[in-house]
Parts: sequence; structure tokens; C-alpha cells
Amino acid sequence: MANSGKIRSGMGGWTFEPWDTSFYPEKLAKAKQLHYASRQVPTIEVNGTYYSSFKEPTFVKWANESPESFVFSLKGNRFVTNRRVLGEAGESMTRFLESGVAALGDKLGPILWQFMPTKKFDPEDFEAFLKLLPEKQDGVKLRHALEVRNDSFVTPGFVALARKYKTAIVYADHAKYPAIADVTGDFVYARLQTGKDDNPDCYEPKRLDEWAERAKTWAEGKMPADLPRADPSAEAPVQPRDVFVYFITEGKVRAPFGAMALMKRVEGK
Repeated sequence: MANSGKIRSGMGGWTFEPWDTSFYPEKLAKAKQLHYASRQVPTIEVNGTYYSSFKEPTFVKWANESPESFVFSLKGNRFVTNRRVLGEAGESMTRFLESGVAALGDKLGPILWQFMPTKKFDPEDFEAFLKLLPEKQDGVKLRHALEVRNDSFVTPGFVALARKYKTAIVYADHAKYPAIADVTGDFVYARLQTGKDDNPDCYEPKRLDEWAERAKTWAEGKMPADLPRADPSAEAPVQPRDVFVYFITEGKVRAPFGAMALMKRVEGK
């Protein structure tokens, strides 16, 4: 698909005890898990960066252990987003971005900024936050994704701000969080969070087929017609976009298999 962006599907992290027996080969050393996982899926979302601080040698190590085309999406540190006044997050944001994330180089995927369900949409303060987001860090291009979890964000004003600052609104397939499928950046980020551990591929085959088609539509630069938007009247430019799809939260035991099953569908295997 020459006129399409690249579709990547993965899971959250690579260390999860049930995967020791369900996903990883028997007796594989934990030190080898990233090496193995990064060769089964083309991307992984790193949740640890939300809770903890890492230093440059760690990012260098991750880059060295993964294949050339692999991409890590990093969840922005919680001290940036979990605050009453987002416009005051500059110091925490700088500390996070200067911790060594640029050492990933071409393997640095989007930065996911996740907001608490209690955080409501305040146009002025949210724009103040968006103004803090840098385009580059140590010469490496940054891509920013916004995951909001309060229904107050389901408004054209939020879509307009995200588009103005060229950030992507995360599409959340979640039982409670708002679903906003408006395309606002030059890439698309989706988090599939309604899987089940008793499904071999996390999601049912029919639903995987549907998500594969949506991913292809996004990659071609269009918006899936069957997903809800906060501003149906505002169309995004039709242009190829890279697509990141992560199997997260519910059905985590089978999440790697969901990611692999989706990749097979989009690659026609």
C-alpha cells in the first residue's frame, strides 16, 4: 500500500508474569524477554515511564536489544499530567524529556500523555499544556498523543485544539472512557482495552477483522465511518498516516497474541 502509512500493533510492556508461560518460550531468561518480544510485534507501549524515572543508559539498552525497525511508545510521566493546573507542568515535562528518551532515536514512537478520569476539559489550561509540548528533543522529532478520560472532552473545542497543536487524540476502546475518533495529528493512536483472557487472540476474530479494516482506513488518511467523533463537521486532511494500535488493560494475558493477530490481518497473512 504505497499511499498508506505504516501500521504497527503491540502491547503494553514486555514484563508480565503470566506471559512467562503463555507468551515466552520455556526457560527464556527474563533478561532476554525484550529481545524476544520485539521480534514478535513491531511496537510496544512502555507503561513504566509513567510511574518511574529512567536514565539514558536504559533507553540505549532498549534500543540495542530491539530490531532496527522497532518502535517504543513512551507514556509520559504522571507528574506532568496529574496536576490541577496543566499549564504549570513545564518543569516536570522538561525533566521527563531530558531523561534520555532521545537516545532511542528512530525507535522513539509517540509520547502518550494520559490524563486522569477526574481531569475535565478547561480550554485555556489545556491549551497552555499543549503550548509546552516541544517538537524535538535533542534533535529527535517528538510526536504527542493525548489520552483523555473525562466526557467533558467530547467537544469540538478539544478537537480544534488538538489539531491546532498537531497532536493526536487517542482512540480508546474502553468500557467507560470517552471514544473520540477525530483525526487531529499526522499519526493515529488507538488503545484497545476491552479484550478478554479467555479469547486466544484477546479480541474475538470478528472484532479483530473490524479493527484491521479501521487501521487500514486510518493509514490511508481517512476516518472510519463507524467510530464516534466529537466534531463530525471537521474533516482532517486525507494523507497517509502511521497507525499505532495497542492491546492494553483487559485481556492482558492474551494481549501479545491480539497484537500479532492484528498484524497478520493488516499484512494479509
